[in-house]
Amino acid sequence: MVFSSTIFLFGFLPLILFLYYISPKVSKNIVLLSGSLIFYAWGEVFYVLVMISSIIFNYVLGIFINRPSRKKIYLSVGVIGNLILLGTFKYANFIIDNFNSVLNRMNLDSISIEPVHLPIGISFFTFHSISYLVDVYRRKSPAQKNIFDFALYISLFPQLIAGPIIRYHDIASQIINRSHSIILISSGIQRFVFGLAKKMLIANPLGEVADKIFALPADRLSSSITWLGILCYTLQIYFDFSGYSDMAIGLARMFGFHLLENFNYPYISKSIQEFWRRWHISLSTWFRDYLYIPLGGNRVSPSRVYFNLFLVFILCGLWHGASWNFIVWGLIHGLFLITERVGFTQFLEKLWRPIRHGYAMIIVATAWVFFRSDTISFALHYVSVMFGINNPSRSFYTIEMFLTNEVIISLLFGIMFATPLYSFISENLKLNYYKNHIKAVPYYYAPKMLLICILLFISILKVTSSTYSPFLYFRF
Repeated sequence: MVFSSTIFLFGFLPLILFLYYISPKVSKNIVLLSGSLIFYAWGEVFYVLVMISSIIFNYVLGIFINRPSRKKIYLSVGVIGNLILLGTFKYANFIIDNFNSVLNRMNLDSISIEPVHLPIGISFFTFHSISYLVDVYRRKSPAQKNIFDFALYISLFPQLIAGPIIRYHDIASQIINRSHSIILISSGIQRFVFGLAKKMLIANPLGEVADKIFALPADRLSSSITWLGILCYTLQIYFDFSGYSDMAIGLARMFGFHLLENFNYPYISKSIQEFWRRWHISLSTWFRDYLYIPLGGNRVSPSRVYFNLFLVFILCGLWHGASWNFIVWGLIHGLFLITERVGFTQFLEKLWRPIRHGYAMIIVATAWVFFRSDTISFALHYVSVMFGINNPSRSFYTIEMFLTNEVIISLLFGIMFATPLYSFISENLKLNYYKNHIKAVPYYYAPKMLLICILLFISILKVTSSTYSPFLYFRF
């Protein structure tokens, strides 16, 4: 079940909200937990048992880690167990395929096994579990004694499938006690609608163009076509994922939870370091706190720092998917992060701001080519055409073949909303509202409510008329 589906919008969400708010306070978590398990089981009937097993495993280990003796052993068992679970379902096929490639080159028989299917959201709930065990070990939070409350933390449906990755210590108090109000529900609905509009009105139309261009024969690509394709994909992945995060934050707010922000306009970055402070914040800070800092962080020698950064970004690429393309994507980011740390940042800071921004976006967009492509060879050819190194003598495709009116509008709004322009205007209108409450009410709230209604109406039209289009991060 996805947030942008009719069954969710007109069936599941109204029903779970109704049952939640008519339930007494003592039963609200049980209602929400039951709804979350049904939400996951809707598309993963068997794999909900995998998640429940993971919940029980980590709940028991959390109790043991909370005890003074042998807690390091229990933590090791927990982390290794979670990594085995993730590795089995996510990386078994990748490992076997690569091992078979080696065997084939040696003229040996391949290993034949049934393909292992990837449970939706396993990367996210596994990272939730690991962070919980580590936080209990570090005494940042006590172990959760109520298994149903712990299960709610792992399976809370707004963030279950594609994040944000929530630290237990950030939400522990909210699981036990949280407030509800019309203002929170209204704010949550607004945030949800904006996220839905990002997905349906910007990400999906641009994604269709990107899919068509990346499906073209490599020898038929031209420089202009490749730049259009990666521009569309660059905007698609941002609005698809940030749209999901907006919807998740909005949904959680409807139930009284306050989730941390996951994006902060990453495409206005002027360096790769800044990009990772703004992109998928919950993932980058997870790797920082649970891998990079334990490896020594910035306290070790420069060579060790660079090695740690490389390792972190290789694993970051692998976290996104079991493919060499994702590893290369991570290596590109790791390489430029290291380059900036060894002194390139000082050089960048002397440059004109638009040049710094252009540098960051070219690196990010080039890396997205590897992220999006099916093979490294296609990605390399695509990049070579982008930069005019390998232009075909003749192309049968022109930009005009892809630029419909809807795509042009989506591109314009995508570029505009990838910047803080709307937030800047909205905040200034809000300030005027507070300065002169009575006069400014219609100038701030009325247009905003009208905009939300229009976005909701158009988005629902798109939902009901379009084919199934899952969020990109569902496969991670």
